[in-house]
Amino acid sequence: MVVLNDILGYKNRKIYQNLDYFSFSLDSIMLANFATIRKRDKNIVDLGSGNGVIPLIMSLRTSEKIIGVELQKELSDLAIKSVKYNKLEDKIIILNENIKNFATGKNLNKFDLVVCNPPFFKVNEYKNFFNLSKQKLIARHEIELTLSELLGCAKKILKSDGNFCMVHRTDRLIEIINEFHKNNIEPKRIQFVYENIEKPSNLVLIEGQLNGKVGLKIEKPFILKNLDGTNSYEYEKLLMEVSK
Repeated sequence: MVVLNDILGYKNRKIYQNLDYFSFSLDSIMLANFATIRKRDKNIVDLGSGNGVIPLIMSLRTSEKIIGVELQKELSDLAIKSVKYNKLEDKIIILNENIKNFATGKNLNKFDLVVCNPPFFKVNEYKNFFNLSKQKLIARHEIELTLSELLGCAKKILKSDGNFCMVHRTDRLIEIINEFHKNNIEPKRIQFVYENIEKPSNLVLIEGQLNGKVGLKIEKPFILKNLDGTNSYEYEKLLMEVSK
């Protein structure tokens, strides 16, 4: 079932979603706001764009064009529909393409900024793996693209000194940093996300630079909820910023 929703906190952005597929989450909104967009960044791409929520949000932060690359045609069609609804055809291009195919030819060493909210889970991880639809399997599990392959593709399409930014599970952080280093992407910023102050971090935002100098900044933690269940200051601030 396809529905048209507001993007959380955004007055001027609406998005089409199919409730039978994997819908966007707060992870994507946080990533779209966490990524550094420098004035000199002219070429920006979102890998595994889903229904296009990240390009829709990032288009509020830059006047440059943003490309969204999505393997699943059902999702890329929804992204294209959302781009047209928001009258952003001149700012956002959605491609129905495999990321590994995209990272070839004319796209090599092209991009100033690459962002990605990738599948979080390895193949066969968790008991409900075989109960998910094909669409949800591809969105949640590393069936079409592993973490190692993703970083390899990012290295290929980034310019030297280009930035790669992603959101992922905190329990895979060491693996992520190892893959960054294997591909000459130096971690520059990390922010840990917590459901509340008493629970361990389950999400992490990380940004690195291809051929960058050593120097890592740990940002202030992002805490979603207060202990009484109300929205935290960090979460309310995010909503206030995106509502401007």
